[in-house]
Amino acid sequence: MSTAPKGPTPGFLVWRLSTKWRVAVDRALAPLGLTHAQYSLLASLLGMGRSGQRPSQRQLAGHTGLEPLYVSKLARTLESAGLVERAADPADTRAVQLSLTPEGLETTRRAITVVHRLLDQLLEPLGGMNSIRTQTFTRDLEALLDVPLTPFEPPVPPPSPIKEQP
Repeated sequence: MSTAPKGPTPGFLVWRLSTKWRVAVDRALAPLGLTHAQYSLLASLLGMGRSGQRPSQRQLAGHTGLEPLYVSKLARTLESAGLVERAADPADTRAVQLSLTPEGLETTRRAITVVHRLLDQLLEPLGGMNSIRTQTFTRDLEALLDVPLTPFEPPVPPPSPIKEQP
């Protein structure tokens, strides 16, 4: 008897939803000259900055879930666009701290407004951004994100039986 699910798996649905939302956010932010990944960096910098932090690229990578090398590339692009300032960390000469420029702050605020409108639209089937169902959905997603990744080890096949020669 097969143990395959009779429909899409949760993993497949999460992947599809993630892809759909990323495309929707990319399209919504295009008029501001931003991608979803750039927005994630800028919005995270704004939030971390409000709590008095000036995060390193590595800290920002940990916060956003993006790879440190990708954060470095995004930060350079955003710096070239005049939205982010990169400065040497006085406590660690190997680290670079990031902060929003005044133009970056304004662009980020506009982008947050755009993304919040979009999320309310995308979350309408659950009752909108502030509904009980959306709050429950958010808690469920947070619980899934909190599961630590452990290295995957494929099952070891049982040894093949030794056949005797006639």
